[in-house]
Amino acid sequence: MTDLPLTIQAIKKAYAAKTISPRELILQLRSQALAQADFNAWITLLDEAQLEPYFVALANKEMDELALYGVPFAIKDNIDLAGVPTTAACPDFTYVPELSAPVVEALISAGAIPLGKTNLDQFATGLVGTRSPYGEGKNVFNQEYISGGSSAGSAIATALGQVAFALGTDTAGSGRVPAVLNNLIGHKPTKGLLSTRGVVPACRTLDCVSIFALHAEDAAQVLEVAAQYDEQDAYARVNTYANKKRYFGAVPSSFKFGVPDELDFFGNSETQALFQKSVEQLQQSGGTPVSISFAPFIEAAKLLYEGPWVAERWLATQNVKLESMLPVIQTIIGNGNNGKASDAFAAQYRLAELKRTCDGIMQGLDCVIAPTMPTVFTRAQIGEQPVKNNSILGTYTNFMNLLDYSATAVPVGFLSSGVGWGVTLFGNAFTDVTLLSFANILQRANATNMGATAYPLEQVSSSATPCPPTEIDVVVCGAHLAGQPLNWQLTERDGSLVACTRTSPNYALYALPDGKRPALVKLNAPGSAIEVEVWRMPAAAFGSFVCGIPAPLGIGKVELEDGTELPGFICDGYGLEDAKDVSNFGGWRNWLSEKAAS
Repeated sequence: MTDLPLTIQAIKKAYAAKTISPRELILQLRSQALAQADFNAWITLLDEAQLEPYFVALANKEMDELALYGVPFAIKDNIDLAGVPTTAACPDFTYVPELSAPVVEALISAGAIPLGKTNLDQFATGLVGTRSPYGEGKNVFNQEYISGGSSAGSAIATALGQVAFALGTDTAGSGRVPAVLNNLIGHKPTKGLLSTRGVVPACRTLDCVSIFALHAEDAAQVLEVAAQYDEQDAYARVNTYANKKRYFGAVPSSFKFGVPDELDFFGNSETQALFQKSVEQLQQSGGTPVSISFAPFIEAAKLLYEGPWVAERWLATQNVKLESMLPVIQTIIGNGNNGKASDAFAAQYRLAELKRTCDGIMQGLDCVIAPTMPTVFTRAQIGEQPVKNNSILGTYTNFMNLLDYSATAVPVGFLSSGVGWGVTLFGNAFTDVTLLSFANILQRANATNMGATAYPLEQVSSSATPCPPTEIDVVVCGAHLAGQPLNWQLTERDGSLVACTRTSPNYALYALPDGKRPALVKLNAPGSAIEVEVWRMPAAAFGSFVCGIPAPLGIGKVELEDGTELPGFICDGYGLEDAKDVSNFGGWRNWLSEKAAS
């Protein structure tokens, strides 16, 4: 066992202090993984010869050049690593890829070192971790219990402190369920944010590569490196400027979060109590809970396995003989070719309706909190009821990709069995860093050791760049006022009136020579308070609005009577030539009325 907490910050500090080298650390961790083999985390551990090229690649690199210099990580064995077999936990399916998946290559290019390929529920079909010919994954706190899956080995290896982080996949909860069962952060990114090229498909239209980490900041750091747009991935999406690591930790002092109105914990009072405690902790951190209807989310969740999307699993494995699969996988995937095309379209129509409803419910919320799973099971209980109990685990996870939401699972405590449990925070696409920031609040409110290690939760930097606004308030004083000729430029951009107010008493108002536009000018001496309106518009529309403003007008900062400064109309000095001072009218409408009467 290494005496180093396996966080990115701690590893890089140790390297900088030269108390350990990447080679020494990685080989120690490999020995640790072999010693803990009874947890069945690994399918393939790289040997020293396979690891050597990664050590050599770092030899001539400066640590500051690489965000993940010498950081060990694990790769779920349905994601390609060049020259290493990909099995998807099915020996007859095995192939050796020539190239690494782009998401893996991005991490290696940033200095990370793969320790090997991890165990999983066969073809990533399951939330239990027991459906593998390479051994059942075991919970790191109580081996009688499931590790969760399908990304079982990735969670186990990270929780045991064998790697700093791990890649999993998450189509129906596979990156969230095993995370909280093993006291980890499990982030399911926005669909398409991480390339899925070089990943064995489960449901190609829904698959996501997920991230396991000991704490939320490390997950945000890995996400930053891994979220590289892949032009060759037909489902790839470009990240937004606001969804970057620099904004990690920037949460508002007050926020609103959705709480499902009805939840079923399947008789587990312990998980129900932990959920309620998590809601209270968000409240104590400045959150206002908002009760929301959860029925449409649950209906969407049922579409994943009760609807035609199972056909995607059949399509992805059609070249594999059914008898090569485990019996439970045969049953699930074998039924995927029984549907009709009309069923697929009908399900898509219903999903579109549910998406519209769910998006409406989430309007105005910063995130929603839900249980990651209702209850937990022993490995024996899964063996007795493999399909039914697996389905229960997915109650609150299956809808996420169908509805195109991002989600972060965060551990919030332990059950009497010793097994970890946690909640999931979810939000709209491209809110990944915001969700990780809220997850950071919850994880630190509970402050357990990291994973199953002996190390307390690491202290991280509290500084963060304030998040860019999603809406912008604009001060208007003339033709953009309500009822005036150019007001449509605001309303067509979904602008809404939020205040009728005045400027501070040190402004002058001019009528430009064309008589159609005013010019608002701030003075170095006492002046007048001018009537204005404040309109709010989506930030995405602000640029096109500003671009359409003709000279000599432009946008600067306007001081209001309460002392706040907001973007608003100002005028270049040269534009005042031949302009008429109409400040004494107190506002543009008054000037227009006087002009019309004269």
